[in-house]
Amino acid sequence: MTPQFFLSQPAIDDITEIADYITSQSGLAQGEYFLAKLDEKFAHIARFPKLGRQRDDIFPGVKSLSVDNYLVFYTATPSGVDILRVVSGYRDLKMLFEEAD
Repeated sequence: MTPQFFLSQPAIDDITEIADYITSQSGLAQGEYFLAKLDEKFAHIARFPKLGRQRDDIFPGVKSLSVDNYLVFYTATPSGVDILRVVSGYRDLKMLFEEAD
């Protein structure tokens, strides 16, 4: 069975916000391109969940990988990975996960 990725509701909200922003700034084609790039990165993370940087400094058990100026935060599961958040690398990352508690 191929490893899968699962998007949390906060990750879905993040992706929607980012895609809307890119589309408003650069057009629909760029927004769709970014979504395709994210989908490809999520599938890659699911196949190779150990790739990312361990981010215990932010939240225990979380890893991150970058896509352009954004960070994908995820945790490995027996069936693949859970994508927790997709956020700008310029955000206060510790606050991001404190808000989620």
